Amino acid sequence: MKTEYLKIYTSSLIIINSIRNLLAENNIASMVKNHPESARLAGFGSSMDSVELYILKKDLEKSKPILKAFKKEINS
Repeated sequence: MKTEYLKIYTSSLIIINSIRNLLAENNIASMVKNHPESARLAGFGSSMDSVELYILKKDLEKSKPILKAFKKEINS
């Protein structure tokens, strides 16, 4: 069986880790692709706001209210 991940957010590592912690509190597994760190290790540069957060496709509906509340909180 193929595991399908969906990208749900792209931002800085600090923001991604905050969202990731909220998801973990609600038993939603996540995966981070840290492009700036990968670029640094390879000797290249990259935007610090290009860290991507992925979740399993099956958890998308469960994650929507968490993301909505987080976005509302950081934009207030």
